[in-house]
Amino acid sequence: MTNLAAIGTDGFAKPDVTIVMPCLNEAKWLPTCIANAKEAVEALRHDLGLNGEIIIADNGSTDGSQLIARALGVRVVEVGRRGYGAALVGGLEAANGTYLVMGDADGSYDFRECVAMVRCLTEGADMCMGSRFKGRIEPGAMPWKNRYIGNPALTFVLNLFFRAGVSDAHCGLRALTKSSFDRLDLSGRGMEFASELIIKAALKKLKIVEVPATLSCDLRDRPPHLRPWRDGWRHLRYLLMLSPWAFAAPAALAAVMSLAILSFAAIATLRGLAGATPIGNYWVILAGAMLGLAHIAGLLAVAVHLYGRRQGYRHSSPWEARVASWISLETMLLAGGVAFMTGFGVLVLVLGYWSQHHFMAIGNMLPAVIGTTLMVIGAQNVLGGFLLAVINGHEADFLNEEKYQPAVRQNHPAQNKLPEDQLAHAKDKDSRAAAG
Repeated sequence: MTNLAAIGTDGFAKPDVTIVMPCLNEAKWLPTCIANAKEAVEALRHDLGLNGEIIIADNGSTDGSQLIARALGVRVVEVGRRGYGAALVGGLEAANGTYLVMGDADGSYDFRECVAMVRCLTEGADMCMGSRFKGRIEPGAMPWKNRYIGNPALTFVLNLFFRAGVSDAHCGLRALTKSSFDRLDLSGRGMEFASELIIKAALKKLKIVEVPATLSCDLRDRPPHLRPWRDGWRHLRYLLMLSPWAFAAPAALAAVMSLAILSFAAIATLRGLAGATPIGNYWVILAGAMLGLAHIAGLLAVAVHLYGRRQGYRHSSPWEARVASWISLETMLLAGGVAFMTGFGVLVLVLGYWSQHHFMAIGNMLPAVIGTTLMVIGAQNVLGGFLLAVINGHEADFLNEEKYQPAVRQNHPAQNKLPEDQLAHAKDKDSRAAAG
C-alpha cells in the first residue's frame, strides 16, 4: 500500500528532489538545460534512490519559454515579481521536494553534479554550495574581472563578516533542504539573493558544505542578465547592510584615534606645551569630527544587529543579557541629554572666557571642540534612541528577551501547509468517506 504521506497534491508520488531553474526568455537553450536536468533526475534515482521533479520559475518570458517547458513535461511556475532572486524564491516556494536544487537555465552548469550535493544533504548537511574554484572553469566561461577580482573579493568580505567558510559565494549551482529554505525567509529580488542565502544560513548556524562544480560557457547568443559592476555593488551593499561589524569596526577605530588625539591635546594644554607639540587646532577639529562619526557608526551597528534579530536570522549575543537593563530608549534619552547639556555648559564657559578677554580670538580650540562634539553626540543619542525603538518594533527595551518577538513573514507557504502526518490523516479520512 502506498504511503499517503508520500503523495503530492496532484495525486502523483511526492518528489524527493526539486530542481528549480529561473527563466527569462531562455527559449533557445531551455530544451538543452531541461534535458540535462532530466539526466540529473535519472542519476538521482539510480545513485540515491530518490525521485525528482523539475520546475521552471518563469519571470515573465515573452519568447514562449513557458510553452516549451510545458511541452517537455516540466512544471512551470509563473513569478510576477521581477528579478533573479524573486524568480528563485517563487520556484523554491512551489517545490514539493524535500531537497531543493537551483541552477541557471543557460547551460553554464551541469545539473548532474547536483547528485553529489543532494548526497551531502541526505548525510546531514543543511546546504551544499558548488565551488567553481575547487572544480573547473572552462576558458572564457568567466570574465577575468569576475574570476580574479569580483568573486574572490566578495567571498572574502562575506566570510570575514559572517564566517560562512565558503570558497565561492556566487556559484549558481547550490542545494538545500526544504526545511532550511523555510527557515531562512529569503526576500532578495536581484542577484544579491546569492549572498543573502549564504549569509542567513551562516547566521542561523546551518551546516554548509561544498562540492566541486564545473562552469561552462553558457549557450546564450546575447549578453547575460548579470551586470558585473551593478550586481557586484548590490552584493556588497547587502553584505554591509546585514553586518554590524561593517559599522562597529570603523566606529571603534575612529573613536580610539579621536580620543588619543584629544587626550594628547588636553595633556599638552594642561602642561603648557600646546605651542611645542605637533597636535594643533586642526588635529583637534579633526578628532572632534571623527568622534561624532564614530558615535553615529556605532548606532548604525546596533541598528543592524537589532534588525537582524528582529527578522529572526541573528541570535542574541552573550553580552546582551548583562547590559539589557541598562540599554533602553529612556537611558539613551537620559545619556543624550546629559551629554548635550554638558557640552552646552562647556561652550558657556568658553563664552565667559572669551568675554573676559574682550572677545579676542582664542588660540586653543580644544574646549570649544569638546563642547560642540558633546552636544552633537548628545543629540545623535536622542535621535538614535528613537530610531532603535522603531527598528525594534516600537519596543523601548531594546535587549529585553521577554518582550522581544521576531518578525515573521505573513502567509508564508510553509506556515499554510499541514504537517505531513496530518495531511496523510486527512486524505485517509476523505478516502474512507468516499468509500462509505
